[in-house]
This record gives sequence, C-alpha cells and structure tokens, in this order.
Amino acid sequence: MNGLTAFFRRLFAAEQPPEERLRGALFRCHDDAADPLYLLRGLFAACRPHSRSEAQAGLPAAQLQRLLQLLQADAGLRTALARQVGRLVGERRLLTFFTDSGILPGTGFFSEGWRIVGNRLLPEVPDERRLKDCLHVLCDHGDDWRWLETLPSDDLQRLWQLLDAADAPPLAGVREQMLDAILLLAHRVSGLGVEGELMRASPNLDADRPRFVALSAEALAFAQSWRQALHDPEYLADDGSQLLVLSAQCRETLQRIRRRALQVGASQSLSYLLTRSQQSLERLETLVGILAPPPAADALTPPAAAAWSDFVHSALLAENRRNSLRHYLGELSHLLAVRVTENAAHSGEHYICEEGADYRRMWASAAGAGVLIGGMALLKILAAGLHAPLFVEAVLFSLIYGGGFVLIYLLGLTVATKQPAMTAQTLAGLLGDLKPNRAADLERLVDVVAAVSRSQLAAIAGNVMVALPVAIAIGCLSAQALGAPAVTMEKGAHLLADLDPLGWALPHAAVAGFYLFLSGLITGFFDNRATYQNIGPRLSRLRWLRILLGDALAARFGSYVQDKLGGIMGNLLFGCMLGSTGVFGQILGLPLDIRHIAFSSANLGYALTAFDFALAAPALAWAALGVALIGAINLGVSFTLALRTALAARRIRFTHWGPLLRAIACRLRHQPRSFLLPPAAGKD
Repeated sequence: MNGLTAFFRRLFAAEQPPEERLRGALFRCHDDAADPLYLLRGLFAACRPHSRSEAQAGLPAAQLQRLLQLLQADAGLRTALARQVGRLVGERRLLTFFTDSGILPGTGFFSEGWRIVGNRLLPEVPDERRLKDCLHVLCDHGDDWRWLETLPSDDLQRLWQLLDAADAPPLAGVREQMLDAILLLAHRVSGLGVEGELMRASPNLDADRPRFVALSAEALAFAQSWRQALHDPEYLADDGSQLLVLSAQCRETLQRIRRRALQVGASQSLSYLLTRSQQSLERLETLVGILAPPPAADALTPPAAAAWSDFVHSALLAENRRNSLRHYLGELSHLLAVRVTENAAHSGEHYICEEGADYRRMWASAAGAGVLIGGMALLKILAAGLHAPLFVEAVLFSLIYGGGFVLIYLLGLTVATKQPAMTAQTLAGLLGDLKPNRAADLERLVDVVAAVSRSQLAAIAGNVMVALPVAIAIGCLSAQALGAPAVTMEKGAHLLADLDPLGWALPHAAVAGFYLFLSGLITGFFDNRATYQNIGPRLSRLRWLRILLGDALAARFGSYVQDKLGGIMGNLLFGCMLGSTGVFGQILGLPLDIRHIAFSSANLGYALTAFDFALAAPALAWAALGVALIGAINLGVSFTLALRTALAARRIRFTHWGPLLRAIACRLRHQPRSFLLPPAAGKD
C-alpha cells in the first residue's frame, strides 16, 4: 500500500507546474524529522525535466534560478535548506566522497568494465551511510547527468554561498575528513613511483621518483599543520602552496609519460594508471583549494566556494555516469585512441600525392594491385562454384581476400579503398591546428584536400582500369585455352545482378566501407602493440630463429615484422571480414554481404566474357553506374567514420566547416585541375 501511495504521489507531482513542484519540495525541508537524503532527492526531482519539451525549454536552469530567488527572499527557507544539507553531510561518511567520486578505482580496466556490465544487469544497493552512495539516491535516473550539465556554474556557486551564509553552514565539521582525503590521495599517487608500467613507459622515472615521495611527506606536514590550527586558533596553518607545487611537478611527469606514450606505444593498463593518477592529483588540488579559509573561519571565501561548487557538481555528474560503459570507455581510451589514429595518420601520409612523381607512383602502385585483384576475383568465383559447406566456404573466401590483400601490402601496392581510412587521420590532425581567420592555414588545408582528391582518383583509376581489362583478358584466355569461358552465363547474370544500384549493392557497399574503416583502426592498433611490446627485439631473441638465420638476420627479420605487423593484421582481418560476411548472412537468414569497387569492376569484366561481349548497352551502362556508386559508398562511409573517430580521439570539435568549404569551392572554381592532376613541373 505504501508503494502504491508513493507511486500516485510521484504521478501527481509530475503533473504539477514546475514552480509548484519546486516550492513544495523546498517547503518540505522544514520537516526536521524526515531523512534529509529523501528531502533533497525531492528537490532534485523538482528540478528534473519530466518531458522532452521541458528539457528543450531549459527547465533545470530555470528551476535553479527560481530556487535562488526563493532562498534570497526567505531567510527561513534558506536556513531550513542549509540545515538539511548540513545534516546530510554531517551524518554520512565523507572519505570516499572526497577520494573516489569521479576517480577510477584501483581494480583495473577489465575489472571495472565487468563491474559496469554487472551493475547494468543487476543494480547494486547503495550504502546510504556513505555520502558517495547517497549521490546515486539523489540522482536516481541514469540520464540525470544530461540536465545536470546544463546548470550554470555561476548559479551553482551562488547557491552554495547562500547556504554557507545561513545560520547552519553545511560545511561545518568536514575539514578533518578532507585532510584525511588529502593524505590518502597523496599516498595513492606516491605509490606510482614504483609502478612497473610507468617505469617502462618513462626511462627517466627514477629521476622523478623523489617528487612522488616528497608529495606524500608534504601532504602529511600540511594535514598536521591544519589539525593543529583547528585546535589552536592562534596557530598559523600551512597555506598548501608547497603541496600544490609538488602536485604540479607530479602532473608534469605524468604528462611527459603521456606524450612519450603517443610516440612509443600505449596500453589500456598504462592509460588507466595515467588517468587515475591525473584524477587523484586534480582532486588533491581541489581539496586544498576548498580548505583556503583560515581554520578558525566558518564561512567559505569566494574562491573556496567556487571550488566546492565545481567539485560537488562534477562528483554528481561522475557518479550518475558511473555505470555508463560508453562514458567509461570514452574517457579511458583517449590515449590509446590517439595512438592508434596517429599510427594510421603516419600510414596515410604516403597515400597523398603532392608532386608529379608521387602521382605516377600511385598510378603504378594501384595498377599493380589491380592485376592481383583481377586474379583474386576469379579465385573467389571459382571457390563459390565448389558449393562447399558454409564454414569451408567462409574460410576459403577469407583466405583469398586476406591473403591477396596481405600480398598487395607486402609488395607495396595500393588498394584505392584503403586510402580514406588512412588519409582521414592526416586531415583530422590538420583540422585540429586550423585557424580559420588565417588565410595561410586554409590554403594549406585546401592544398591537402586537393592532393587527397587526386591521389584517391589516381588509385581508383589504377585499380578499376586495370582490374577490369585483366578480368577480361583472363576470361578470353580461358575461353581459348579451355574452350569455355572462365565464368558461365548463369554466373555472369548473377554478377551483373550484384551490381544493380536499385538492389542490395549500395547497402552492401556501405558494409564494406565500414570494414575499411575498421581495418584502419586494426592497423593502427597492431602498430601500437608492436611498438609498445617491442615485438622486433623480442623476436630477434628467439633462440631457434637466431640459430636458423643468425643474429644479424634475425634482428632484421624482427625489425621487419615490427614495421609491417599492423599492415599485415589490418589487411588479413579485413579480408576475413569481407570473406565471411556473406556466409554469416546466409546462416542468419539476413541480406548481409559486401561490395567492393575493385572486385566489382573485375566481376563486370568476367560477366562481359560470360556473355561473349553481347551485353546490351543499357545493361552495361547500368552495371558501370553500379560500380561507380559502389566505389562512392565505399569511400564515403570509410572516410566519414575515420574522420569522426580521429576528431573524437583528439577531442577536436571542428566548427569552421563554412570557411573551409568556401575555400574548397573557390579552389574548384579557379583551379579545378588541382583536384584531378598534380601541379605541372616547375609550378607551385
């Protein structure tokens, strides 16, 4: 019965006007017999938007403004709310609130990930004796962080200043636990001086270890000074300046390790350690800032009130998103994501043709890949003709695609559709540095866009214009040598149907574009692992390899594998994805498959030989249009996804698309040739 009553009370409250909801929740704070936690939860519920229209109208910020007006006008309400906040803070354990809210736990990356998944399936029970867990009761909706983010920081600071100036200051008696939290945070960071993961990432960590040790000692001296001042008003407490200096030095060391990790490789465990340490140091500095007033003072100074307001706000946001796997991975994977995309960016630089010689090399490289793709397409057609069991068919297709792409990569040839996922990373780095008010920056970026355009067109033309005639040549030679075409007319009709733009060709091309994007990330990931794990030197130490090849040749082999591992794995797994998707579609009964422009052009060539070149002109034109659209979808999907990922990894919010697009349009009008062909010899 009580649960039903509470349900109808919430339903009735939701139908009340926002002003009435807020006023009712605020006036209930006069009830000193009630639990302050649930009184304040009612106040949060009054500020929470109950519909999309309320959220779009900015209800939370408006409710906060109304709350400030009510508190400013009524000293009794102000005192009642301050008293309830003081009761909530004073009756709960605060240590974990100061040391753990918004900070990664010490359990590690995978343990925390499994905890989040487990809590989504079976929610944990909050311990209401701890203030940290009380935040989950106050914000008991999983998406409360969305409206909490919209609250103006100036209004939040004003709210805490009003409460702090009331007769029952909410922060009275919490300084002792803040001092304990500062000690705990300093000891936590000091332990990093012996972390093997950090020592491997930074060869100079031994020289920086005294900073971490001194941080713990200085925090102890700071806490002792403040505790003495709390009991002796005449004693002059430590202002924390030396502690902040040491904290800044430790942060500088961590930043140096982070920068080095971008060059030599990173891991999730290293990223986890760096992120947790950075968060702990920031929290330590925040708590020292909150303790800015003299120990004898009860009221907060304006800077301390601002620090406290920002801390509570960030703690509420962090605890509300504590069980968000997406937020957790996004925050923690930044270092690894940047490292992966940086590797892809370096790989993408050689795909950009700046000069005529680069352009000619791109043509030759793409043409060589076109020859191999023509052969790979025939092997795939023959493998499909075996009508093997589905698993065997998936393995055969994957080996043909994967082995062919790896061979193309090792021979230094170019597949056109591999370019966008690589060049997008290079463009993302330039977008991050772009200053739209500087004409030189825009011109440089437009130069790169033009170079990418002509490089891409050269690669596509090299693949398609060679794969198509190679397929025709193989089909004709097969007909002369064997007396029968390489592809039957029935199979030729099927290949033409696969190119129909009004069928599944374009969705299947989008699937292939997504795989192209993934292959770029896979390449960057394995490049990072090879560097971080020192794959080359470790391979060269294999006893059997040294006996077989000798020390010098084993070292060269290890170096070669380390340099090529990312490309080998990216191409191999890309081939496996292409080869197995159609089979999985058959197993699941779904229209899943892939279309790739280079293979589609080769399939068109084999279809022509199957029909003995007697294909009607409209049908041929329609199939050619399908090949062109497949290529556009391949390139567009992979480039868009790769660019978005690279910008997100670098945390770049590019908002200057207008000036950039206008500059590109201007270049197209005045120099259209630059998007198709390299500059003529002797010209800029």
